[in-house]
Amino acid sequence: MAKAKSIYVCSECGYESVKWYGKCPQCGEWNTMEETAPAVTSKGKGVKVASIAQVQRLTEINSDIEKRLLSGVGEFDRVLGGGIVEGSLILLSGDPGIGKSTILLQICQKLGQNNSILYISGEESARQIKLRANRLGVDTENLYILAETDVATIVETIKVEKPDMVIIDSIQTMMIDDVSSSAGSVTQVRECTNVFMHLAKSLGIPIFIVGHVNKDGAIAGPKVLEHIVDTVLYFEGERNYSYRILRSAKNRFGSTNEIGVFEMTQEGLKEVQNPSLLMLSGRPKNTSGTCVACTMEGSRPILAEVQGLVTTSGFGTPRRMSTGFDYNRMSMIIAVLEKRAGYVFGGMDAYLNVVGGLKLYEPAADLSVAMALISSLKDTVVNDNTLAFGEIGLAGEIRAVNNCEQRINEASRLGFTKCVIPFHNYKSLSKEIKTSMDIVPVRTIRAAFEAVTE
Repeated sequence: MAKAKSIYVCSECGYESVKWYGKCPQCGEWNTMEETAPAVTSKGKGVKVASIAQVQRLTEINSDIEKRLLSGVGEFDRVLGGGIVEGSLILLSGDPGIGKSTILLQICQKLGQNNSILYISGEESARQIKLRANRLGVDTENLYILAETDVATIVETIKVEKPDMVIIDSIQTMMIDDVSSSAGSVTQVRECTNVFMHLAKSLGIPIFIVGHVNKDGAIAGPKVLEHIVDTVLYFEGERNYSYRILRSAKNRFGSTNEIGVFEMTQEGLKEVQNPSLLMLSGRPKNTSGTCVACTMEGSRPILAEVQGLVTTSGFGTPRRMSTGFDYNRMSMIIAVLEKRAGYVFGGMDAYLNVVGGLKLYEPAADLSVAMALISSLKDTVVNDNTLAFGEIGLAGEIRAVNNCEQRINEASRLGFTKCVIPFHNYKSLSKEIKTSMDIVPVRTIRAAFEAVTE
């Protein structure tokens, strides 16, 4: 019998080739092609006769309300779209030490009151998990621990025990004996995830998979891993901050725009019911270079403080730095301020920071960023009870944004008295909103800065 030839698999994107490349033809990364044996696809001789699958009409498929398990953690259920769907495969990823295992154990405590949970760990022993559970106050009798990495053993255990939920921590430690590559390789991760996916669908058991990340912050393993699972959750947060943000990158059963906010304490992760109030706590008064932004995260408006610092550069080339806001977009806003509004940033260093570790992805934060930078440049204070939002175009115009009324209502609820908004949004506001606070519609950047400093 001829020996199977080795194949080369890219550790970044999963590209397979029969010969080695220094540079991956698909993703362009260097020195990522690893030699591995091809996965065994079938055993025995002869051709298998395929059976005819049963076809169903769309109108005949049962469309009753899907049953969801409530984790007991409101912020977690919000991100999942209202709870954990039966038979779903959920991937939870994040930096080391961010709190992935912590939040899953806390969910076990609340979900374990009425459901049985099987926690499978390939990284920790049962005693180590017990020590962490004691620290978090997890003592439910419906939580079962299994320290195992062999996928075949795990599958048989799940079929026998039939738990209501399964947690795999982590997928990079799981192994299939028929696959010759080592644990954590592209082939192993892909094949193990496929096995768990079929198991979740056939038994109707929701399975959580913990995934590692690489040095760039992306999920380690092949990209197909994210395509196989039903939901991809990212746990974000700066190591120097106590706040953690749970974000959905993919969700077949809900919105991908919702976020959950948590605070890391000695007793574990605690929900933050009012993120805006937390982000604005400790805001300096009567200080230039700061402005409040309002961004939409799914259906929730969140207020955050944007700080800008513009100072004379000590180098030939001015320095630009941005934290929590896209660097290239900040550079574009500075260029618009110079060209269209007449604010000169040449020879000036510009620094931008979003307080609290929050990341602003929405273009509606453009106007707040511009106000913070101009305020620092002119050393003029933006009124403490004023916020601004709107998208800045390359012509210097302030463009309309969505969910304007929700943003204004959130600002009014937190005590803000003035709101600077795009002119085109003002036309569609109701009379009640217009009388709830001082709303100033603006068309240009200069008009906006005059409004926030009055």
